Amino acid sequence: MNQQVWNETFVEQNVRYIIESEDKVFVIENVPARVCLETGEQFFSPATVERLQATVWGTEKPKRVIETDVFEFAA
Repeated sequence: MNQQVWNETFVEQNVRYIIESEDKVFVIENVPARVCLETGEQFFSPATVERLQATVWGTEKPKRVIETDVFEFAA
């Protein structure tokens, strides 16, 4: 039987986390994550996820506000 072995390499990096909630887009910068070098998949610790949720749904003021264009991808 031929079995393929997949090796993944993870590194600790600070990433940009983007979440959409109630028709708003939130961007949180410099979020610590384990990132797979092969796939780019990001993994967050439970404590980081809790802090992300508290940041988005809390009363903290953003460092800055950005404006972005929204397009419809329709046939």
